[in-house]
Amino acid sequence: MVAHLAVYGCQQNQADGDRLRGFLLEMGYALTDDRGEADLVVLVTCAVRKHAETKLLGHLGTYLHGGKPGRKVVLCGCMAQREEIRELLRKRYKQVSLSFGPADLGRFPIYLRRLEAEGGRHIITSPDTAPIEEGLPVARVIDPELNRANVTIMTGCDNFCSYCVVPYVRGRERSRAPEAVLAEVRGLVEETETPEYDTQNRTFTADRTREIWLLGQNVNSYKPDFPDLLRACGSLDGDFSIRFMTSHPRDAGTRLFEVMARTPHIAPFLHLPVQSGSGAVLKAMNRGYTRTEYLEKIRAAKAVIPGLTLTSDVMVGFPGETEQDFMDTLSLLEEVRFAKLFTFQYSPRAGTPAGEWPQTVSQGEMKERFLRLLEVQKRIEEESGG
Repeated sequence: MVAHLAVYGCQQNQADGDRLRGFLLEMGYALTDDRGEADLVVLVTCAVRKHAETKLLGHLGTYLHGGKPGRKVVLCGCMAQREEIRELLRKRYKQVSLSFGPADLGRFPIYLRRLEAEGGRHIITSPDTAPIEEGLPVARVIDPELNRANVTIMTGCDNFCSYCVVPYVRGRERSRAPEAVLAEVRGLVEETETPEYDTQNRTFTADRTREIWLLGQNVNSYKPDFPDLLRACGSLDGDFSIRFMTSHPRDAGTRLFEVMARTPHIAPFLHLPVQSGSGAVLKAMNRGYTRTEYLEKIRAAKAVIPGLTLTSDVMVGFPGETEQDFMDTLSLLEEVRFAKLFTFQYSPRAGTPAGEWPQTVSQGEMKERFLRLLEVQKRIEEESGG
């Protein structure tokens, strides 16, 4: 049997894909990049923005039609946890054989064996409070040029930003045991060869990993303590560096910055999403910090961490955003001078508070502000030699 795995969206989804790949190999599937050869197609999906959902649904037809007779299609990840999508699968995309949400990742072999034995369709509503399962197989495919690996340390989110669907699809915050995270990082650091998939150690890596990313919707909420975990991982012996994302500005503080500055192997890199430079918009977004507080954290981080590289997320066109609010965002960019920005136009998500609010910024205005934002950031990067 041959399987094709396609991952859409964030690094957290990529990490989930590594575990699904591990399960498939343990279950005896061969893997292929050619979906036409596959007996099984597994799609790991993203629901953060409407555009991501629309794009995946547009591609779904290419996975559902043609290919091998009897091919089965599995839809998992954040999209699969949304009731609107489950209903769409039931009514329109009847060729999808199995769907389940992120919290059911560890039950994938059970669901797949049931599908193989019984056939039919299994559209599953996954829980949002299940604990993270340890000991799952990990089959990473690491770019030999980058030698980069993702390690999930927590999942879910308790922040409930007014525009964000993540707490509704990923569930509430759940953290992995620190000893399990440390063991996984140590295994990546100590790997010296390029083995085939090792069923005993349940890993598949490419050479020694040089860059390790610790992942979570808000790594600063990691329990029992993120700075302690970061210090432990960064104190291991070896030739590697550690980065992490995403770090919520409300919870990032001096102690984190000091650990970054004083611990070997922690890269002087901080991704701190601001989303907007307007205090009024930040309040409406329920971000939990003010513009002033954000800038104070930036100054504190720069003061402690030599050579710090800062990146961020910025959204334009949020409901209620005025021209002055947008200008406040541009002025924040000029003051902080991020090395790179991930920029977005606001996308209303059903089920979120902001999704019910009137869209006060027209599509034309949103696009015009977005282009202005890109121009300002491009100039900052050029002036900074980026």
